Amino acid sequence: MYMAHVRESDKKVQTLKEHLLEAKQLAECLGAKLGLKHVAGLAGLLHDLGKYSDRFQTYLYQAVWEPEKTTFKRGDVDHATAGGRLLFENYHTKAHTPHEKLLAEIIGNAIISHHANLYDFISPKCESDFLRRVQEKELPEYDLAKKRFFADTMTEEEFRQYVTAAVSELTQFMTLDPTQTFFLTKYIFSCLIDADRTNTRMFEEQVEEEEAFEHHRLFKRYHHQLLNHLATLQNSSKAQEPINVLRSKMSEQCESFAERLSGIYTLSIPTGGGKTLASLRYALKHAQLHHKQRIIYIVPFTTIIEQNAQEVRHILEDDDHILEHHSNVVEEEEAGDEFEDGVITKKEKLKLARDNWESPIIFTTLVQFLNVFYAKGNRNTRRLHNLSHSVLIFDEVQKVPTTCVSLFNEALNFLKESAHSSILLCTATQPTLENVTHSLLKERDGEIVHNLADVSQAFKRVDIVNKTDEPLTNETLAEWIETEVSDWGSTLVILNTKSVVKELYERLKDNPFPVYHLSTAMCAAHRKNQLATIRGLLKEGTPFICVTTQLIEAGVDVSFKCVIRSLAGLDSIAQAAGRCNRHGEDQLRQVYVIDHMEEKLSKLKEIEVGKGIAGNILTRFKKKPEKYEGSILSQAAISDYFLYYYRKMDANLNYYVKEVDKEMTKLLMSLNKENSYVTYYQKKTGTAFPLLLNGSYKTAADHFHVIDQKTTSVIVPYGEGQDIIAQLNSDEWLDDLSKVLKIAQQYTVNLYSQEMACLIKEGAIVMHLDGMIYELKEGWYSDEYGVDLTGEGGMGFMSW
Repeated sequence: MYMAHVRESDKKVQTLKEHLLEAKQLAECLGAKLGLKHVAGLAGLLHDLGKYSDRFQTYLYQAVWEPEKTTFKRGDVDHATAGGRLLFENYHTKAHTPHEKLLAEIIGNAIISHHANLYDFISPKCESDFLRRVQEKELPEYDLAKKRFFADTMTEEEFRQYVTAAVSELTQFMTLDPTQTFFLTKYIFSCLIDADRTNTRMFEEQVEEEEAFEHHRLFKRYHHQLLNHLATLQNSSKAQEPINVLRSKMSEQCESFAERLSGIYTLSIPTGGGKTLASLRYALKHAQLHHKQRIIYIVPFTTIIEQNAQEVRHILEDDDHILEHHSNVVEEEEAGDEFEDGVITKKEKLKLARDNWESPIIFTTLVQFLNVFYAKGNRNTRRLHNLSHSVLIFDEVQKVPTTCVSLFNEALNFLKESAHSSILLCTATQPTLENVTHSLLKERDGEIVHNLADVSQAFKRVDIVNKTDEPLTNETLAEWIETEVSDWGSTLVILNTKSVVKELYERLKDNPFPVYHLSTAMCAAHRKNQLATIRGLLKEGTPFICVTTQLIEAGVDVSFKCVIRSLAGLDSIAQAAGRCNRHGEDQLRQVYVIDHMEEKLSKLKEIEVGKGIAGNILTRFKKKPEKYEGSILSQAAISDYFLYYYRKMDANLNYYVKEVDKEMTKLLMSLNKENSYVTYYQKKTGTAFPLLLNGSYKTAADHFHVIDQKTTSVIVPYGEGQDIIAQLNSDEWLDDLSKVLKIAQQYTVNLYSQEMACLIKEGAIVMHLDGMIYELKEGWYSDEYGVDLTGEGGMGFMSW
């Protein structure tokens, strides 16, 4: 008997044959979603072939039963290379077809990488780390492991037949397009990681079979409940008001549009038009008609996840099947090949926890979505296969970071073209993503809302007042606000940087009116409570002031009497306007656009460029308002803004990696003849590059961060976060880890590396399980401000 794992609780052995065949079966189910059953299954079948060696079997036995006699240290025995080598030597080194070679490269990379990140087929040093691993690395008992595999798990003839089926699937699936091969490799990698971890967890938790939900039945029930909710709204006293009639029409248009085939569509409902429920109506109907397996909402900021999720939960009357995913509570380790080597410890249990986006309805962020495709860490990639056969709703899609535009477009194109997903781009300010080099493959006539110009006019709630002629300081701004706030009523001030927000808040907080702020330094639960307080004041009609950065702009359902917005991109001005007179409480209210002279934007290039272009359009509008149909927020003005913006930022759209002086798109998606690394390799060696694929996958992942700086999730001592921290500090292990991690999403704050360094230096951070989970100590989190870098409950903002 050859061992794969030994259960911690009762020392029961999972045999290697069981694990390989069960992982194969799970991977087959995931791969079959794209017609790649045997391709994914092959990765599951071979991933732990190296465990057939005597070295590994001795290591595992000693680690469990004779720890005092341990011959090998953890990570000493490489069991991940053998499966990749078996494929490579049998289907690549001899005369084989291109698709056989492609199979060996795609699956081989997934296998050798399944405890780390995908390897570079060619690196910036013009060497192939992949080849070094599958051809050159010393494997003392490789032939023995191979012999035992064919004797114990699958015969050589059965194996050849299985590979033939995989090659056939691959041939039907694709050409040798480098963009497609990148996404295919990531998809197969995702299938392998999830199959491996799921099978290991099921063994450890003694689960015979996973409980599956019936997508169609669930979505049918949800759709029925949503229609009942909308019918209730139709019976209200305000149902026949013109705006509510228009909302109802747009919702019905979403229902009808859902019958169309899957594709990339736009939903340009104006602010206050009922976008969340209208898009949900489309998604639930489309999911039923076109057999989709989940609905995923992707929003730009964590601030609006909880709001949208709470609304949907309430209407659908379901808590269990709706997942909010703000951030990774568990940090990935840098090292590979240490995880899951047979001994399942508390650390491994964390990695095995169900965190793979298998819920039928998911709310997550743009950061997490892009991380699935491009970031390092197997926990990210594990989720990728669950994006297939889905309806993806991107709320406020204009907030895709400029550097990620090309990567975003290519990911959506893959999901549409190859992964059978339908995509809805929701915003009142649609970006022109189809007019860039790596263009988005939107459908023609793909806008759901009829007569957009008329609809926008009908929803007009505010006048945009251009006050940029005389730049303001915080001193003059505070004086103006204090003079006018009693007449304005509730006033929202949105500025571009944290430092000026802090300084303005401190200037205003001693005035007779209540002053609040919202901050990304607060955890989700804290922001939710703060917003509840603010909404209470708005309902009462009490004059007060809220000072914040742009985090409130995208989708937060609040309605102030007056909004002041520091000049930024036209989309940001439009979003700020959406927080004023949102539900038409008054005829028209004012949104003042100011030029704040104390904001330092040199490190915030997107805001700086957007501010310049918006300023030019405001000037143009002042001279010829008819050019933009008499509205600075017209579809024509928004379209012009994005065309100019993407043209100005063209050099930034492909995610330039300064460390290697190359764009991310070229690191991942180049033909051999276009890849400078391949050209240099061939010149240096005098031979053709021996691989079909040339992606620098590990290099790209190592340098990818959606925002400029890496952030780390920290559990904070707020509300239930205190209970989670208490459990982490107790001797008792958490029984239902997946459930706890889900709850912990609400009580984490993402901190920049500078902030983490400052807090660690002050002794404010506690690490659990060798740095896999971080806790913030009491005294470093303020009920008023969130994470407090002073440790005194004061205003602990960082200016970057």
